[in-house]
Amino acid sequence: QVQLVESGGGLVQPGGSLRLSCAASRSIFSIYTMGWYRQAPGQQRELVATITSGGSTNYADSVKGRFTISRDNAKNTVYLQMNSLKPEDTAVYYCNARRTTVVRTYEYWGQGTQVTVSS
Repeated sequence: QVQLVESGGGLVQPGGSLRLSCAASRSIFSIYTMGWYRQAPGQQRELVATITSGGSTNYADSVKGRFTISRDNAKNTVYLQMNSLKPEDTAVYYCNARRTTVVRTYEYWGQGTQVTVSS
């Protein structure tokens, strides 16, 4: 069992920045692909960014150039640096850990942290 705890959300003005953190409970964190997803009220959850155990990253087109995902395996923590925030970035942001094997897929979710971009 892996427990994920997000932090760093809050209220920020358009054009501002926030840094989200997600701390994992287990040291095997380093072998999981980590990701950030978000869900706005009444809308489906969407992928924001992922980072593999090898450090490869992937971003949604809507956040490319503004958001940066990173990980610190020694601290079992993944980050999402969000710059140039827009009102449409407002959502609950969820941390995700995923590991797929030939036997099964292991996937865990955090409880979510609210990000509100408004003037």
